[in-house]
Amino acid sequence: MTTIAFFNNKGGVGKTSLVYHLAWIFAERGLSVVAADLDPQANLTSMFLDEDRLEEVWPKGKHPLTVQGVIDPILRGMGDIQPPHVENIDGRIGLIIGDLGLSGFEDKLSASWPLCQNRDEAAFRTMTAFYRAALDAAIRREADVVLMDVGPNLGAINRSALIASRHVVIPLGSDLFSLQGLRNLGPQLRTWREAWKELRQKNPAPELELPSGDMEPVGYVVMQHAARSDRPVKAYLRWMEKIPAEYRESVLGVGAESAPPVAQDTNCLATLRHYRSLMPLAMEARKPMFFLKPADGAIGAHVEAVRDCYRDFERLAVRIAERCGLTLPELSSNWG
Repeated sequence: MTTIAFFNNKGGVGKTSLVYHLAWIFAERGLSVVAADLDPQANLTSMFLDEDRLEEVWPKGKHPLTVQGVIDPILRGMGDIQPPHVENIDGRIGLIIGDLGLSGFEDKLSASWPLCQNRDEAAFRTMTAFYRAALDAAIRREADVVLMDVGPNLGAINRSALIASRHVVIPLGSDLFSLQGLRNLGPQLRTWREAWKELRQKNPAPELELPSGDMEPVGYVVMQHAARSDRPVKAYLRWMEKIPAEYRESVLGVGAESAPPVAQDTNCLATLRHYRSLMPLAMEARKPMFFLKPADGAIGAHVEAVRDCYRDFERLAVRIAERCGLTLPELSSNWG
């Protein structure tokens, strides 16, 4: 199982939309995908599910079909995780449903981290709840990859989610706030990685499968820049050209003196344009932007924009797959 977290502690950079569209493009290219919504805002879940289904999985009272149901026994002090319900979105996409109540897990995770130093088995089970839920879902779905959507902060929930990931993709905006986000999250990732490496040695239960906590940076994606003649406008370019050096220094911990421009930076996975009116159409049709049809309102100039969008996301998916050791099969002719 390959686990990829999409993370930036600065919100509003299009992270959830990126996870959603990549789940569909990976499935289109023949992979079995589990999308895990580990953001307490649960925006990824609301992209996949309509309101009628959301009412069913988020009833008044307990939520056994969401990630909240997975961790409920731990929160109540009644045992270990429950096997996750995996919502079937498509034959090749399954969803671990998010929950606004997940924020209540923050304190439990914060308290468990130092207890792992004392070889506390319950603490290790708490810290690895997300990983073991994702592993269970991947095994049952025979998934090739788990895509994790996490919230925009450096709290205990995200620490547990990042520990569960082998790889990390960082979505960015072309602005000062995203650069500051890199300065914050890069050192924190390294701190979490090193600390978890030490804690793993103190696991008191050999049968408890622990994540490696590699959190290997795959690269960054510059999201939603305005474009003119296929080039970012000047206001965005100013900040975009600062990203390669900041990424090298803050995330990779290496010298930034010889950082190339974005266009030649091997750490840049893609610069995705702002698709403007395609997203509202996609939200209304409840499908990815690159699957929009004329019946969905994608007519005139939208037709070419839909094709461009598909090519952009396919190139991005191929680059991520290459960096993460995933093999993309050819599209099956009988999958629609």
